[in-house]
Amino acid sequence: MNSVIPFLPLMLAALAAIVLRGWLRNLIMIAAPILGAVNLMGMEQGVFWSLDFMGYAMEPVKVDKLSLMFGYLFHLASLIAVIYALHVKDTIQHVAGQAYAASAVGAVFAGDLLTLFIFWELLALTSVFLVWARRTDRAYSSGIRYLIIQVLSGVLLLVGLLIFAQVNNSLLFTQIGLQHEGIAQVGAWLIFFAFGIKCAFPFVHNWLTDAYPEATPSGTVFLASFTTKVAVYAFARGFPGEEILVWIGVTMACFPIFFAVIENDLRRVLAYSLINQIGFMIVGIGIGTAIALNGAVAHAFNDVIFKGLLMMSMGAVLHMTGKINGSELGGLYKSMPKTTVLCIVGAASISAFPLFSGFVSKSMIMAAAVAEGYDVVWLLLLFAAAGVFHHAGIKIPYFAFFAHDSGIRTTEPPKNMLVAMTLAAIACVVLGTFPAQTVYALLPWEHSYQPYDVTHVLTQLQLLFFSALAFVWLNLRNMYPPELPSTNLDTDWLYRKLAPAFVTRLASAVYGSYASFEKSVAISIRHMVQNSYDSESGKPKGYFARLWPTETMVVWVAVLLAIYLIFYYIHDLL
Repeated sequence: MNSVIPFLPLMLAALAAIVLRGWLRNLIMIAAPILGAVNLMGMEQGVFWSLDFMGYAMEPVKVDKLSLMFGYLFHLASLIAVIYALHVKDTIQHVAGQAYAASAVGAVFAGDLLTLFIFWELLALTSVFLVWARRTDRAYSSGIRYLIIQVLSGVLLLVGLLIFAQVNNSLLFTQIGLQHEGIAQVGAWLIFFAFGIKCAFPFVHNWLTDAYPEATPSGTVFLASFTTKVAVYAFARGFPGEEILVWIGVTMACFPIFFAVIENDLRRVLAYSLINQIGFMIVGIGIGTAIALNGAVAHAFNDVIFKGLLMMSMGAVLHMTGKINGSELGGLYKSMPKTTVLCIVGAASISAFPLFSGFVSKSMIMAAAVAEGYDVVWLLLLFAAAGVFHHAGIKIPYFAFFAHDSGIRTTEPPKNMLVAMTLAAIACVVLGTFPAQTVYALLPWEHSYQPYDVTHVLTQLQLLFFSALAFVWLNLRNMYPPELPSTNLDTDWLYRKLAPAFVTRLASAVYGSYASFEKSVAISIRHMVQNSYDSESGKPKGYFARLWPTETMVVWVAVLLAIYLIFYYIHDLL
């Protein structure tokens, strides 16, 4: 079967969406991810497209099991997101969404670092319009900050790949690792940090929690699907088995819980939850065994579906009510029962209930941690799993659809949104119930794993039971953090508030010092001029201001010349 470049169907759909309108545009946007997935089925593993560029061998399209798995995932995510956004009339969102998905596909099939860099930057340039498309002041500001951080990631990647090209005389994207010498070590760390920024590592994660909740309801679904998953893919290919990733990942899995529990904006809760889930994936990549790597990429696959479902359900709430804060919602199950049920399916999946998708992938990572002797990591991941159930499995559906009755009465969202959420919910159940025939069949590394054994099931059910019991007890005792209109401080406060205030004061102090110095110099010059000029006679004052005859000046020139000649001959004698 003849195949085309993997990202081409989605990119052509993006270009078509610029000029087409109505049912024809909708048809092309739905057909593009389907045709793209069919195209992948006919691609053979190996280098699909290669060329020479400035003496370097490049592979813009390279196919293997890892890239195919993410390729199928991104086409599925694009299809669901497109259906969810069919009611939207904004051309910018449709074009940006399709181009964004095409960029993600191009990135995971890039066989060299330069091609990866090109799609890395396209991911940033296309996705920011999904934030700006909401057309609010907060969205514009968040989009600018988002773009700056994403471009910074691209700059680090560019510098790192240039160093690697210079040292290794190759641009091919293979395992990079952190064990190098000399300048190559610098290049490896720059690439590592570039991937880490896009993966929302601790202290550089705020672009995600800042921008994603400010995007449009449909834009957030696209955003939750691609950028961070491309970074997970990049780590799985470039840095598998690096132990530092285990500890970074477990930190990512744990710290967002504390922010998510007290957050009022339910889409921002899901943004913190997204970081939490990426943490599990990074742990698996850091462990680096076959089962751990399979667990990481399988969890990335499942996370796109169930996190997309949760984002869609909250987007539906925002679309129908205009509100997204937990303190302003509640009781919506009465007027949005279908959305409520679909949200609960997503909540069960992210909480890793047996027979739902999260269980069959998260348990692989947990089992790998135990098998490799990471007992502390396993305990911390258990804590993180309980926290997920609290802030995403319970908090999201409870405060949006139940809790107190807010008095809001609305209707179900448009049919296309319900269809998209239903497809995602079905996928969550199918992936969780039949993993061997679905997600496990796509896994890149050879390894057999059975999620449904007594130990895994009982451990998870006990964890979920006691987590639910803790929530109920804390809620009844009024000890659970209430949903309050508030602003929670995160590390972005350092560069959004503290740094600008410090820079402003520093700049004021520097400018004040410069102004004072300039003023004192001007006064000194003025005094010097006044002291050397007689304003009454209109003539300069002082010994050197006198008029001298030309003969005197000639004598002095002769004297200076004689002195110079004396020193010249003395120097020759010495």
